[in-house]
Amino acid sequence: MEIPLELKYTKDHEWVRVDNGVAVVGITEFAQGELGDIVFIEIETGGETLEKDEVFGTIEAVKTVSDMFMPVSGEIAEVNSKLEDTPDIVNKDPYGEGWMIKINMSDPGQVDALLTADQYRELVES
Repeated sequence: MEIPLELKYTKDHEWVRVDNGVAVVGITEFAQGELGDIVFIEIETGGETLEKDEVFGTIEAVKTVSDMFMPVSGEIAEVNSKLEDTPDIVNKDPYGEGWMIKINMSDPGQVDALLTADQYRELVES
């Protein structure tokens, strides 16, 4: 299972990469594996400002529907438009083309409180 060292993680299985002060968010390889084949992703919060841990969208797989939570507070600056027509891209490339949202963070310091790759590995392997 791939857990890139340069990313930060949440206990809800989202990953965060900070690019020029913008948080790029997706779900982890572990999460997509647990969900199974992803068939639909709904993110209707584009342009909204949400607090950390608020729901920003849902992801539907053959097995279940799950909420996705904000890893940091801020404005959702962009939603990955590719997910509308090809949600299974998350299964194929969760850390690349399968990203979900980009956030203009209101408190960049919140990233420091997220899990490191090693801490996330401990969480999923326990």
